[in-house]
Amino acid sequence: MADRKLSIAVVGAGMGGLAVAATLRQAGIDVRVYEQAHQFARIGAGIQMMPNSMKVLRGIGIEERLRRTAFQPYSHLNREWNTGKVMRELPMPESLFGAPYLCMHRADLHEALVSALPENIIHLNKKLVELEQAAGEVTLVFADGTRAQADAVVGADGIHSVVREIIVGPDMPLHKGRIAYRGVYSSALLNGRDIGPSRTKWWGPDRHIVIYYTRADRSQIYFVTSVPESAEWLTRESWSARGDVQELRKAYEGFHPDVIAVLEACPDCHKWAILEREPLPRWSDGRIVLLGDACHPMTPYMAQGAATAIEDAAILARCLKEVRGEDVEPAFKLYETHRKPRTSRIQAISSANTWMQGGDSDTSWLYGYDAWNVPLTPTD
Repeated sequence: MADRKLSIAVVGAGMGGLAVAATLRQAGIDVRVYEQAHQFARIGAGIQMMPNSMKVLRGIGIEERLRRTAFQPYSHLNREWNTGKVMRELPMPESLFGAPYLCMHRADLHEALVSALPENIIHLNKKLVELEQAAGEVTLVFADGTRAQADAVVGADGIHSVVREIIVGPDMPLHKGRIAYRGVYSSALLNGRDIGPSRTKWWGPDRHIVIYYTRADRSQIYFVTSVPESAEWLTRESWSARGDVQELRKAYEGFHPDVIAVLEACPDCHKWAILEREPLPRWSDGRIVLLGDACHPMTPYMAQGAATAIEDAAILARCLKEVRGEDVEPAFKLYETHRKPRTSRIQAISSANTWMQGGDSDTSWLYGYDAWNVPLTPTD
């Protein structure tokens, strides 16, 4: 075993799955990725990459590609919903945490991560239905009747993780009565109105909206909201359901003119239920381990869902780097021991939706984290 590479199968080709495939390959591990979708779609949504995740993307080798097209906000700007009063502003120069803060289209990040991997290791149209552990390896069984073997499996298959259900059983999402609208469109529709150099979160009494550009030339604008919703929506977790733009605009009546202008210009939107899950009791079972949303799904209110999955990728690769096939289980335990306190803390703060609402609370523990160099011990 010492003479051959450790082989790992990654289930899921989202941000976390592609990131961990890249970091594991850098650690000298043989990686294959299995994705249930038959093709990658350009889903209309923005995403924020903070310095903590940008450091990992730098190590993967895609930072410069992202810089060329992404928007680099001046600050996190938090404003009162109707008056526009600044509640808190955190300028985010690159020097502050040692990496840039970038806003981009999700597809641009996904395409950059795909570009970091050889084409032949990503297998599409592979829906996992079963995992079998025996004799020091894991067999993956897919809906199309095919099978694959690996020394270990990483479940990076998101909020609806099949791998999680296999190793820890089904868990019910928590319904807290919130839904989100999102929209991405050409900023030309704003007829010359500039939303400013920052990523702005407008805080209302029981709802908010986050607005930012997704391209360096400010040609594309994105918003995402959180509003209370009727019970009928609270069983849905679809990422692609269409929303009613008129309904959305009505939900933000009375907000600042800058918000009204963005919503009035929006041609269409999507709507999805924000469902949560409690932290899992464990992240691994033998030679199978979870990553990202599969083990620590969180609300979007801190923009840390994909970011923490990308952090996971670097830490897991570091834990496995010296493994030669026999010690994956202790490596998985070390990864969980290090990551769980941090991700649980972010989950809780994000759920409360209080991050940077006001005051001068320390942000360095979040944005200053460096997954490549932090000691592999439990974190606060």
